[in-house]
Amino acid sequence: MCDTQIIKNAGEAWFAKNSDREPSEAQIVCFIPPVCGDQSKELRTTYIRIPQVPERYGMILSKPAWIWGAEIGVNERGVVIGNEAVFTRLVDKRGEALLGMDLLRLGLERGATARQALEVITELLQAHGQGGAAGHRDKSFRYDNSFIIADSTEAWVLETAGRHWVARRVEQFAAISNALSIGEEFDLCSDGLLEFARSAGYYRGREPFHFARAFDTRFMKFMGCAAQRRRVSLDSLAAMTPPSLATLAASLRSHHSDGECFSGFSNRDLCMHAGGITRPSQTCGSMIVRLAAGAPPQVWVTGTSAPCLSLFQPVDFSAASSVIFSADGDIRHSPWFRFEKVHRRALQDHAFCAQLREDRDRVEQQLFVAMADGDSVAAVSEMAQDWHRRWRQRAGDREPNYRWYSSYDRFWKKLNRLDAL
Repeated sequence: MCDTQIIKNAGEAWFAKNSDREPSEAQIVCFIPPVCGDQSKELRTTYIRIPQVPERYGMILSKPAWIWGAEIGVNERGVVIGNEAVFTRLVDKRGEALLGMDLLRLGLERGATARQALEVITELLQAHGQGGAAGHRDKSFRYDNSFIIADSTEAWVLETAGRHWVARRVEQFAAISNALSIGEEFDLCSDGLLEFARSAGYYRGREPFHFARAFDTRFMKFMGCAAQRRRVSLDSLAAMTPPSLATLAASLRSHHSDGECFSGFSNRDLCMHAGGITRPSQTCGSMIVRLAAGAPPQVWVTGTSAPCLSLFQPVDFSAASSVIFSADGDIRHSPWFRFEKVHRRALQDHAFCAQLREDRDRVEQQLFVAMADGDSVAAVSEMAQDWHRRWRQRAGDREPNYRWYSSYDRFWKKLNRLDAL
């Protein structure tokens, strides 16, 4: 499950996304440098090979470590994209094609504007299709995709079902979750969409065509509380006057319940906490991006699980500032995995959790002020790394006190054993 938001305000656009994946799936933040004059004929994506292009833009990506593509990203030209799993009637349950995360990265590599990135994604979708196992341990997990694609002047919601798609231009703000949201009103669509829907029996032709009603399914949308989470995002965006780093971070950190016990949280939370078979998803990484014409993107990431427990810190388009989030060889040495000791102790230790959040709020405000005052990304990143080092030390190697009678505790105890934590 995931949530993605976009809001336009006075010549700029603000983008925010939580990437919800399996709770043991390490997510890395990496800088992919631009490429000029590449002579390669083919590109290997997660599962298939497609034709390569010689010129590609540099990108900052937040991505599952095992996948070629990415959940969230922004390129050097100021195009940002986030994707969502949607469970349509046309999900390919067997084959291998482009994952939605592959399409996202390809759109950023090849698109200088939001509209160009949309065209890249839709052309590749129609040429190669989408599909393949998208889960870390659960290889039966498959889905189609929706996207928010934006630059400083234009934003789009793109939703897909198999090789078919519709796109709607964003006027002020928009949010997507794990269900189709575009109905009768859209600005662009795939060739032959209505004819296909009619021939497949999804559209009778006696009423206006409604994309979501034609292609969406009910079970995963209901279990994942997609409509409720999208409504929370939309209400949050509507109340932002104006949007800011702090307000978007607060939105991504929101929970439906105000309680302190994570076992009582639910699939209605934007900040998702895994809790068992009915709540399998965990927010494994988050990104906020400010886009303004004539200025480089301002990018803030957690690079760690659970934004309500994590620190947003800046990165920019240089390997020096982004390498701290990369996995140099063994993914278990990545910053994501190193923070898991902190994250998983906070889930069980309420006093530790409260102290962590209090100190996080204090340091994060210092980071926000330092960046606003013109400090370098490298200097501010070092302040953030001091915070990470301090809390890793405080988390230590203490075994959480798991209760045998709690299904929630047994769920996390099993994960700790599988992840050797």
